[in-house]
Order: sequence, then C-alpha cells, then structure tokens
Amino acid sequence: MQSVQHQVPQAEHELTLAANPVALEADVVVVGGGPGGFAAALRAARMGASTILLERYDMPGGVHTAGLQGAASAGAGGIHTELMRRFADHGCIYTVTEKTLPDWAGNPLSHYEARLQPGSRFSRSTFNPEAAGNVMVRMLDEAGVRALYGTSFVDALANSGTISRVIVQNASGTQAIGAKIFIDGTGTAELAARAGAPFVRGGGPQPATAGWDGVHRPIPGALLWIMSGVDFAQVVAYQKRESDPTLAKLIAAAQAAGDIPDDLYRPRLSGTGAYGNAYIGHPTPDMSPIQAPGTFIFWQNVPYEWGLHMDDDAQDHSRAEKSMREFVDAEAGFLKKYVPGFENAFVSNVGRYLGIRDGRHPLGEYVLSIDDARAGRRFADAVTRPMTKTFFWDSYASYTFEVPYRCFLPRNIDNLLLTGASLSFTYETIFMVMRNFPWCTQTGEIAGYAAGLSLQRGIAPKALEWTEPYF
Repeated sequence: MQSVQHQVPQAEHELTLAANPVALEADVVVVGGGPGGFAAALRAARMGASTILLERYDMPGGVHTAGLQGAASAGAGGIHTELMRRFADHGCIYTVTEKTLPDWAGNPLSHYEARLQPGSRFSRSTFNPEAAGNVMVRMLDEAGVRALYGTSFVDALANSGTISRVIVQNASGTQAIGAKIFIDGTGTAELAARAGAPFVRGGGPQPATAGWDGVHRPIPGALLWIMSGVDFAQVVAYQKRESDPTLAKLIAAAQAAGDIPDDLYRPRLSGTGAYGNAYIGHPTPDMSPIQAPGTFIFWQNVPYEWGLHMDDDAQDHSRAEKSMREFVDAEAGFLKKYVPGFENAFVSNVGRYLGIRDGRHPLGEYVLSIDDARAGRRFADAVTRPMTKTFFWDSYASYTFEVPYRCFLPRNIDNLLLTGASLSFTYETIFMVMRNFPWCTQTGEIAGYAAGLSLQRGIAPKALEWTEPYF
C-alpha cells in the first residue's frame, strides 16, 4: 500500500478558518451533489433533518449530469429506482437497440457494445443530462433540502475528531456553514482529507505491462462531450467498404497531415494490474448513443502516461482541462473532415468538468479490499445483502460479497460519513465495480439514513450500531 497521508490543519490555519462567521447551520451538511451527495441529502431531509447541500455547479448529479455521462439502468432500489422512474416520466430516457441502431453491436467504435458479436441483441439506455438535472433539482426542493449551487468547498474546521464547520466560497463571498453531521459527496474524499482523516493518494501499480516503468499513476480521468447530426449508417458503410473498422486508415491520413495531435489516438497498454488496458489508451473514437437519433457522447481520456493527479494538484488539473478541450476540438475536426457520416455533425455539448476516476482513498474503520470480494466475506454490519459484482479487469469474474457500515466511517473523525467513490475501499476495488451511478446513489441513501438515525438517537454516526442491511 502507498503511504498514508493526512491533511491536519495547523493552529494558525485553524484560527483563520474559525474567524469566518457561521452564516448557516443545519443538522446535516452534504458537500458535493453527485449521485451520492444527492441521495444522502434527499434521504436525510426526508427523515426530518434540516439539510444543506453544497454543489459547485448549477445542478446535482455530478458526472452524470454536469459531466454528461447520463447512464440509465434498471432501478437498484430506493432513491435510484425513484430517479429512473422520474426520469422516464419526464421524458428524459432514450433507448437504442439492434433494431434502431443496426451495426452498433461489435463495432470497435462503441464504448459499451464493442465486445458483443456483430448483430447481437442489445439495449442501451441513457438519460438527457440537462433535463435529468432539472428533475433532481425539483426532488431536492420537494424534500426541503436547502441546496446552494455555485458553491465551492474550500476547507473544514475540525477539533478533537469533530467537524464544526466547513468553509465555502460563493456569490456571498467566503462563508462558514455549521452542522451536527457532515457527509462527503465530493467523489474525491476532499472533505475527509481537509478534516484530517487519513487517506491513500490515488494511483496504483500496472504490473506485467510492456514498457511499464514502475510508477504508480492514477487511473486517468476523462472529459465527456457530445456531437449531434451524425449519420452513423454512413460511418458503417465506410467501415465495410474500405475494410477499415477502426478508422485506422483515416487516422493515419490525419496524422500524416498534422491534423490531429499524437496523443489523441494512442495504442492501449496491456497488463494484469488493477485496470489492464482499460482507460489508459484511446486508439479510436470512443462513443455511445445518447439523447436522440444521430447524437453520440464521446470519451476524451487523459493519457495514462502523463500520471496526473487531478484531484489534489492544481497544475495537473489545469493541464488536463486545457489539453482535453484541445483534444475535443481536434477530434471533432478530424471526424468532420475525414469520416463519412460526420460531415454535418457538430459539437452540441462539452462536460462542465473533467471526471476524476481515481482520487484519494480514505482509510475508514474498515478498508474493503479485492481479497474481501474474492473471499465472499460477510460482515455483521453489512449495509446491503450479499451483492454479486463482475470485476471486468479480473477476467470478468463475478464475486458475491458484502460491504460493512464501517467503510462509511473515516478514521479520526466522528461526525463524518463517506459515500460513493469516497468510500473506504482499496483503489482497485472502488474503481472496477463500486463507483457506478446505482451504487453511488445507494451509498448516498445509506449515509443519509445513518445521519438521520444518528440525529434521532442523539449520537454520532460512529456510535450507531448497524445490524440490518438497508438494501
């Protein structure tokens, strides 16, 4: 395991934070409005807790709304099922099958269906990110959550294992917001780290890889963007006519002409590490249907070789944001100029931020590892009934296991709960199966329930005895 890090405020820094007057107070403050933070705030408010949600963008939903992911699926229970129903009722969900998008299954340009046999049956559903964000805003409002949008988390003041307030920046300036219980919905464990909880920095090994230099780089993040006006039938006609399924001939021509940068399309690495060849190469356009016919979402992955820590290094973050915008512009230009079917296409949306796949990994009262999943471990404080998850890097093996409530409880802090990608998991476990929309929403709901129950009993979340699965 990599070295454990702490971010404990010094005395002078604590005095500076304490100098900020408390502008607002609530029973529960949730930092970050992604799927986990959204569900946590909603559940806590529905249990009668006064709840404030702090979100830096203009709507909740995180990478699935402001970040454009929009991955719809069958309801996983609770708030996630309610969300999928509300999205459907609002007309947000778009579904394609082999009948509506022939030649998609098995196409190497497909982000999700590339592994299928050509002509296979499939069903791919997405939700409109912007419209879905509107639905989520309404749900929070209906529950009485006080949501502060355009509000960035700055720091936390914690003494003797208890957070008293968080510091934020918004249109009112710098403010302090107090609460009895706090919930980390940042997706990168930023609140936990600022409060002084121990964590392991993002990144891990990539062994048995050609050319691997031994450096533990983070799993790279990505900027998502959308093109409309695509005639995919024409793309397929070209692929078949020229025997060029990966567009390799067109990419080579564009590279020779200097129309695309060298790092835009690069070979995948291979290996037996935590993520094999996933996300660390980008050899072709990487796309999936979304919103409406002729509209596709694209993944613009940060090159793995750059080793950027976008969650805790401002220079790395700025480089990634700038470079991915440049890559989006270059790829869109390439597609329009070289690829039949894209002549009338246009960029219709770019994510408001670059999604981070591998940030800080806080150390909780229990750290769930890949060995726990493989061994099918059971826990007296399991938050769900046994779950079966497929680990796609591990030869698509499926394991049935449980997650203990202790993974929601960071060490050293008594009144903080973790959610989603900020749970106390080792990096290979959280990345491969435990950071998707359904699971993050479920964990947020669990955290919100734990906060509400703790308030009702007048105890800290760490004193809560968890005896029954929630899901």
